[in-house]
Amino acid sequence: MRPFQFHCPSSAAEALQKHSRDQKTHYLGGGTNLIDLMKEDVERPDHLIEVADLPFKEITQTANGGLMLGATLNNNKTANHRLVRKNFPLLTMAMLSAATEQIRNMATNGGNLLQRTRCPYYFETSMPCNKREPGSGCGALNGANSKSAIFGWSESCVATHPSDMCVALAALNAKVHVEQADGSSRVIPFTEFHRLPGDQPEKDTNLETGELITGIELPKSEFPDHYYYYKVRERSSYAFALVSAAVGLQMQGNTIIKAGLALGKVAHKPWKLENVERFLEGKEASLSTFEAAAELAFEDAQPLSKNEYKIELGKKTLVQALVRAAARS
Repeated sequence: MRPFQFHCPSSAAEALQKHSRDQKTHYLGGGTNLIDLMKEDVERPDHLIEVADLPFKEITQTANGGLMLGATLNNNKTANHRLVRKNFPLLTMAMLSAATEQIRNMATNGGNLLQRTRCPYYFETSMPCNKREPGSGCGALNGANSKSAIFGWSESCVATHPSDMCVALAALNAKVHVEQADGSSRVIPFTEFHRLPGDQPEKDTNLETGELITGIELPKSEFPDHYYYYKVRERSSYAFALVSAAVGLQMQGNTIIKAGLALGKVAHKPWKLENVERFLEGKEASLSTFEAAAELAFEDAQPLSKNEYKIELGKKTLVQALVRAAARS
Protein backbone atom coordinates (compact mmCIF):
# COMPACT_ATOMS: atom_id res chain seq x y z
CA MET A 1 0.00 0.00 0.00
CA ARG A 2 1.49 3.30 -1.08
CA PRO A 3 0.30 6.42 0.77
CA PHE A 4 -1.77 9.02 -1.06
CA GLN A 5 -4.03 11.94 -0.18
CA PHE A 6 -7.76 11.53 -0.82
CA HIS A 7 -9.91 14.56 -1.61
CA CYS A 8 -13.72 14.83 -1.79
CA PRO A 9 -14.54 18.16 -3.46
CA SER A 10 -18.12 19.42 -3.47
CA SER A 11 -17.91 21.11 -6.87
CA ALA A 12 -16.11 20.88 -10.18
CA ALA A 13 -14.33 24.16 -9.43
CA GLU A 14 -13.00 22.75 -6.16
CA ALA A 15 -11.90 19.53 -7.87
CA LEU A 16 -10.03 21.49 -10.51
CA GLN A 17 -8.32 23.65 -7.90
CA LYS A 18 -7.18 20.61 -5.94
CA HIS A 19 -5.53 19.02 -8.96
CA SER A 20 -1.79 19.25 -8.43
CA ARG A 21 0.48 20.01 -11.35
CA ASP A 22 3.56 19.14 -9.29
CA GLN A 23 2.56 15.70 -8.06
CA LYS A 24 0.85 12.74 -9.68
CA THR A 25 -2.88 13.33 -9.36
CA HIS A 26 -5.87 11.38 -10.67
CA TYR A 27 -9.58 12.04 -10.71
CA LEU A 28 -11.46 9.03 -9.34
CA GLY A 29 -14.85 8.05 -10.77
CA GLY A 30 -16.10 4.52 -10.23
CA GLY A 31 -12.57 3.22 -9.76
CA THR A 32 -13.16 0.10 -11.86
CA ASN A 33 -9.82 0.54 -13.65
CA LEU A 34 -7.74 2.90 -11.55
CA ILE A 35 -8.11 0.95 -8.29
CA ASP A 36 -7.02 -2.25 -10.05
CA LEU A 37 -3.94 -0.45 -11.37
CA MET A 38 -3.10 0.82 -7.90
CA LYS A 39 -3.42 -2.71 -6.49
CA GLU A 40 -1.00 -3.96 -9.15
CA ASP A 41 1.41 -1.08 -8.33
CA VAL A 42 1.12 0.17 -11.92
CA GLU A 43 -0.36 3.52 -10.86
CA ARG A 44 1.13 5.30 -7.87
CA PRO A 45 -0.82 8.54 -7.39
CA ASP A 46 0.08 11.10 -4.76
CA HIS A 47 -3.46 12.51 -4.81
CA LEU A 48 -6.88 11.04 -5.63
CA ILE A 49 -9.75 13.44 -6.21
CA GLU A 50 -13.14 11.78 -6.00
CA VAL A 51 -15.43 13.16 -8.70
CA ALA A 52 -18.11 10.44 -8.74
CA ASP A 53 -20.51 12.60 -6.71
CA LEU A 54 -20.12 15.76 -8.77
CA PRO A 55 -23.35 16.95 -10.43
CA PHE A 56 -22.81 15.50 -13.91
CA LYS A 57 -25.26 12.61 -13.63
CA GLU A 58 -27.99 13.76 -16.00
CA ILE A 59 -28.81 12.99 -19.62
CA THR A 60 -30.30 16.05 -21.29
CA GLN A 61 -31.42 16.95 -24.79
CA THR A 62 -29.36 19.54 -26.62
CA ALA A 63 -30.61 22.40 -28.76
CA ASN A 64 -29.64 20.59 -31.97
CA GLY A 65 -31.65 17.48 -31.09
CA GLY A 66 -28.79 15.45 -29.67
CA LEU A 67 -27.99 14.36 -26.13
CA MET A 68 -25.54 15.39 -23.43
CA LEU A 69 -24.38 12.46 -21.32
CA GLY A 70 -23.20 13.42 -17.86
CA ALA A 71 -19.63 12.34 -17.17
CA THR A 72 -20.31 10.93 -13.69
CA LEU A 73 -23.43 8.94 -14.62
CA ASN A 74 -22.75 5.21 -14.56
CA ASN A 75 -22.61 3.08 -17.70
CA ASN A 76 -25.71 1.00 -16.97
CA LYS A 77 -27.98 3.99 -16.38
CA THR A 78 -26.63 5.60 -19.53
CA ALA A 79 -27.06 2.54 -21.73
CA ASN A 80 -30.59 1.90 -20.49
CA HIS A 81 -31.83 5.50 -20.53
CA ARG A 82 -34.96 5.76 -22.69
CA LEU A 83 -33.54 8.53 -24.90
CA VAL A 84 -30.31 6.65 -25.49
CA ARG A 85 -32.15 3.42 -26.29
CA LYS A 86 -34.53 5.22 -28.65
CA ASN A 87 -32.14 7.53 -30.48
CA PHE A 88 -28.70 5.93 -30.06
CA PRO A 89 -29.28 2.18 -29.83
CA LEU A 90 -25.80 1.55 -31.24
CA LEU A 91 -24.35 3.08 -28.07
CA THR A 92 -26.65 1.00 -25.87
CA MET A 93 -25.63 -2.16 -27.69
CA ALA A 94 -21.91 -1.42 -27.34
CA MET A 95 -22.09 -0.42 -23.67
CA LEU A 96 -24.09 -3.49 -22.65
CA SER A 97 -21.53 -5.76 -24.31
CA ALA A 98 -18.87 -4.53 -21.89
CA ALA A 99 -17.78 -5.98 -18.54
CA THR A 100 -20.52 -7.16 -16.16
CA GLU A 101 -23.69 -5.68 -14.69
CA GLN A 102 -21.88 -4.95 -11.43
CA ILE A 103 -18.95 -3.19 -13.09
CA ARG A 104 -21.26 -1.14 -15.35
CA ASN A 105 -23.13 -0.02 -12.23
CA MET A 106 -19.88 1.48 -10.92
CA ALA A 107 -18.08 2.65 -14.06
CA THR A 108 -18.68 6.27 -15.07
CA ASN A 109 -18.98 7.66 -18.59
CA GLY A 110 -16.00 9.95 -18.15
CA GLY A 111 -13.94 7.16 -16.65
CA ASN A 112 -14.73 4.86 -19.55
CA LEU A 113 -13.00 7.28 -21.90
CA LEU A 114 -9.91 7.31 -19.69
CA GLN A 115 -9.44 3.61 -19.02
CA ARG A 116 -5.96 2.27 -19.72
CA THR A 117 -4.84 -0.49 -22.04
CA ARG A 118 -5.06 -4.13 -20.95
CA CYS A 119 -1.72 -4.99 -22.57
CA PRO A 120 -0.10 -7.58 -20.25
CA TYR A 121 3.25 -5.79 -20.38
CA TYR A 122 1.62 -2.68 -18.97
CA PHE A 123 0.16 -4.61 -16.03
CA GLU A 124 3.32 -6.63 -15.27
CA THR A 125 5.70 -4.27 -13.51
CA SER A 126 8.72 -6.55 -14.00
CA MET A 127 8.43 -6.21 -17.80
CA PRO A 128 9.43 -3.27 -20.02
CA CYS A 129 6.63 -0.88 -20.98
CA ASN A 130 7.03 2.65 -22.28
CA LYS A 131 3.46 3.48 -21.31
CA ARG A 132 4.09 2.62 -17.66
CA GLU A 133 7.78 3.58 -17.55
CA PRO A 134 8.83 5.81 -20.47
CA GLY A 135 12.15 4.78 -21.95
CA SER A 136 12.03 1.19 -20.72
CA GLY A 137 11.04 -0.25 -24.10
CA CYS A 138 7.97 -2.02 -25.48
CA GLY A 139 7.95 -5.67 -24.47
CA ALA A 140 5.04 -6.50 -26.77
CA LEU A 141 6.74 -5.18 -29.92
CA ASN A 142 8.62 -8.45 -30.39
CA GLY A 143 6.90 -10.40 -27.64
CA ALA A 144 3.39 -11.64 -26.88
CA ASN A 145 1.57 -9.35 -29.29
CA SER A 146 -1.34 -11.48 -30.50
CA LYS A 147 -3.85 -8.95 -29.11
CA SER A 148 -1.87 -5.83 -29.99
CA ALA A 149 -2.49 -3.10 -32.58
CA ILE A 150 -2.48 -3.47 -36.34
CA PHE A 151 -3.03 0.24 -37.05
CA GLY A 152 -1.21 3.34 -35.85
CA TRP A 153 1.35 1.64 -33.62
CA SER A 154 4.92 2.83 -33.18
CA GLU A 155 8.22 1.28 -32.12
CA SER A 156 7.46 2.71 -28.67
CA CYS A 157 4.05 1.08 -28.16
CA VAL A 158 1.73 -1.45 -29.80
CA ALA A 159 -1.05 -1.33 -27.17
CA THR A 160 -4.76 -1.08 -27.99
CA HIS A 161 -7.59 0.89 -26.43
CA PRO A 162 -9.97 -1.47 -24.58
CA SER A 163 -13.31 0.38 -24.54
CA ASP A 164 -16.50 -0.75 -26.29
CA MET A 165 -18.37 2.46 -25.49
CA CYS A 166 -15.67 4.54 -27.17
CA VAL A 167 -15.91 2.60 -30.45
CA ALA A 168 -19.60 3.48 -30.70
CA LEU A 169 -18.91 7.10 -29.72
CA ALA A 170 -16.37 7.36 -32.54
CA ALA A 171 -18.89 5.96 -35.03
CA LEU A 172 -21.51 8.44 -33.77
CA ASN A 173 -19.20 11.49 -34.08
CA ALA A 174 -19.46 12.40 -30.40
CA LYS A 175 -17.73 15.33 -28.69
CA VAL A 176 -16.16 15.55 -25.23
CA HIS A 177 -16.78 18.56 -22.97
CA VAL A 178 -14.06 19.44 -20.46
CA GLU A 179 -13.47 22.17 -17.88
CA GLN A 180 -10.18 23.79 -16.90
CA ALA A 181 -8.91 25.22 -13.64
CA ASP A 182 -9.19 28.83 -14.86
CA GLY A 183 -12.94 28.40 -15.35
CA SER A 184 -12.79 28.04 -19.11
CA SER A 185 -14.06 25.05 -21.03
CA ARG A 186 -13.55 23.45 -24.41
CA VAL A 187 -15.13 20.84 -26.66
CA ILE A 188 -13.00 18.10 -28.22
CA PRO A 189 -14.18 16.11 -31.27
CA PHE A 190 -14.09 12.44 -30.30
CA THR A 191 -11.64 11.53 -33.06
CA GLU A 192 -9.18 14.03 -31.53
CA PHE A 193 -9.68 13.04 -27.89
CA HIS A 194 -7.53 9.89 -27.88
CA ARG A 195 -4.11 9.86 -29.51
CA LEU A 196 -1.76 7.44 -31.21
CA PRO A 197 1.33 6.43 -29.23
CA GLY A 198 4.06 8.06 -31.33
CA ASP A 199 7.06 8.58 -29.06
CA GLN A 200 4.90 9.43 -26.01
CA PRO A 201 2.81 6.32 -25.37
CA GLU A 202 2.36 7.28 -21.73
CA LYS A 203 -0.18 9.84 -23.00
CA ASP A 204 -3.50 8.21 -23.95
CA THR A 205 -5.44 11.41 -24.64
CA ASN A 206 -5.03 15.03 -25.67
CA LEU A 207 -6.36 16.31 -22.36
CA GLU A 208 -4.26 19.03 -20.77
CA THR A 209 -3.07 18.58 -17.19
CA GLY A 210 -5.92 18.86 -14.72
CA GLU A 211 -8.76 19.08 -17.24
CA LEU A 212 -11.98 17.49 -16.03
CA ILE A 213 -14.47 15.73 -18.31
CA THR A 214 -17.99 17.00 -17.61
CA GLY A 215 -20.03 15.53 -20.46
CA ILE A 216 -20.16 13.65 -23.74
CA GLU A 217 -22.23 15.25 -26.49
CA LEU A 218 -24.01 13.15 -29.09
CA PRO A 219 -25.16 14.94 -32.26
CA LYS A 220 -28.69 14.61 -33.60
CA SER A 221 -29.43 10.94 -34.12
CA GLU A 222 -28.68 9.72 -37.65
CA PHE A 223 -28.70 5.95 -37.12
CA PRO A 224 -31.70 5.02 -34.94
CA ASP A 225 -32.86 2.16 -37.20
CA HIS A 226 -29.89 0.54 -38.92
CA TYR A 227 -27.07 -0.19 -36.49
CA TYR A 228 -25.00 -3.01 -35.03
CA TYR A 229 -22.11 -3.49 -32.63
CA TYR A 230 -20.31 -6.74 -33.39
CA LYS A 231 -17.79 -7.87 -30.79
CA VAL A 232 -15.56 -10.89 -31.29
CA ARG A 233 -14.02 -12.19 -28.07
CA GLU A 234 -12.66 -15.36 -26.54
CA ARG A 235 -15.72 -15.92 -24.37
CA SER A 236 -19.24 -14.58 -24.51
CA SER A 237 -19.17 -12.34 -21.42
CA TYR A 238 -16.79 -10.40 -19.21
CA ALA A 239 -14.09 -10.33 -21.88
CA PHE A 240 -12.43 -7.63 -23.93
CA ALA A 241 -12.73 -7.80 -27.69
CA LEU A 242 -10.19 -9.27 -30.03
CA VAL A 243 -11.77 -7.06 -32.70
CA SER A 244 -15.03 -5.12 -32.70
CA ALA A 245 -16.98 -3.01 -35.17
CA ALA A 246 -19.57 -0.28 -34.58
CA VAL A 247 -21.80 0.41 -37.58
CA GLY A 248 -24.55 2.96 -38.11
CA LEU A 249 -26.29 3.28 -41.47
CA GLN A 250 -28.80 5.79 -42.78
CA MET A 251 -30.72 4.14 -45.62
CA GLN A 252 -33.30 5.01 -48.24
CA GLY A 253 -34.71 1.76 -49.51
CA ASN A 254 -31.64 -0.37 -50.13
CA THR A 255 -29.33 2.60 -50.74
CA ILE A 256 -26.89 3.80 -48.07
CA ILE A 257 -27.24 7.55 -47.61
CA LYS A 258 -24.75 7.94 -44.77
CA ALA A 259 -22.56 5.70 -42.62
CA GLY A 260 -20.84 5.94 -39.23
CA LEU A 261 -18.14 3.30 -38.72
CA ALA A 262 -15.38 2.52 -36.23
CA LEU A 263 -13.27 -0.47 -35.20
CA GLY A 264 -12.19 -1.44 -31.70
CA LYS A 265 -9.09 -3.20 -30.32
CA VAL A 266 -7.04 -2.62 -33.46
CA ALA A 267 -5.24 0.58 -32.43
CA HIS A 268 -4.18 2.82 -29.55
CA LYS A 269 -7.49 4.66 -30.04
CA PRO A 270 -10.91 3.78 -31.46
CA TRP A 271 -10.25 3.48 -35.21
CA LYS A 272 -12.64 5.71 -37.15
CA LEU A 273 -13.19 4.55 -40.75
CA GLU A 274 -13.85 7.87 -42.49
CA ASN A 275 -12.65 6.63 -45.90
CA VAL A 276 -14.99 3.64 -45.71
CA GLU A 277 -17.89 5.89 -44.67
CA ARG A 278 -17.36 7.95 -47.84
CA PHE A 279 -17.03 4.80 -49.95
CA LEU A 280 -20.40 3.46 -48.76
CA GLU A 281 -22.39 6.63 -49.39
CA GLY A 282 -24.70 6.14 -52.36
CA LYS A 283 -23.93 2.42 -52.64
CA GLU A 284 -26.50 -0.36 -52.60
CA ALA A 285 -26.42 -2.46 -49.44
CA SER A 286 -25.11 -5.85 -50.58
CA LEU A 287 -22.62 -8.46 -49.50
CA SER A 288 -20.24 -7.53 -52.32
CA THR A 289 -20.38 -3.85 -51.29
CA PHE A 290 -19.66 -4.70 -47.68
CA GLU A 291 -16.79 -7.02 -48.59
CA ALA A 292 -15.25 -4.25 -50.70
CA ALA A 293 -15.67 -1.86 -47.76
CA ALA A 294 -13.87 -4.32 -45.48
CA GLU A 295 -10.98 -4.64 -47.92
CA LEU A 296 -10.67 -0.86 -47.98
CA ALA A 297 -10.81 -0.66 -44.17
CA PHE A 298 -7.85 -2.99 -43.72
CA GLU A 299 -5.68 -2.11 -46.70
CA ASP A 300 -3.24 -0.13 -44.52
CA ALA A 301 -3.07 -2.63 -41.65
CA GLN A 302 0.42 -3.43 -40.36
CA PRO A 303 0.30 -6.64 -38.33
CA LEU A 304 2.94 -7.68 -35.84
CA SER A 305 4.59 -11.09 -35.57
CA LYS A 306 1.65 -12.80 -33.85
CA ASN A 307 -1.50 -10.88 -34.81
CA GLU A 308 -1.83 -11.14 -38.57
CA TYR A 309 -5.06 -13.08 -37.93
CA LYS A 310 -6.65 -9.78 -36.87
CA ILE A 311 -6.79 -8.61 -40.48
CA GLU A 312 -9.01 -11.43 -41.71
CA LEU A 313 -10.94 -11.50 -38.44
CA GLY A 314 -11.45 -7.74 -38.66
CA LYS A 315 -12.73 -7.90 -42.20
CA LYS A 316 -15.27 -10.59 -41.33
CA THR A 317 -16.29 -8.67 -38.20
CA LEU A 318 -16.94 -5.48 -40.16
CA VAL A 319 -18.87 -7.33 -42.88
CA GLN A 320 -21.05 -9.04 -40.29
CA ALA A 321 -21.77 -5.74 -38.55
CA LEU A 322 -22.69 -4.09 -41.87
CA VAL A 323 -24.92 -6.97 -42.93
CA ARG A 324 -26.76 -7.01 -39.60
CA ALA A 325 -27.12 -3.22 -39.51
CA ALA A 326 -28.58 -3.10 -43.02
CA ALA A 327 -31.00 -5.94 -42.23
CA ARG A 328 -32.55 -4.13 -39.25
CA SER A 329 -35.89 -2.43 -39.83
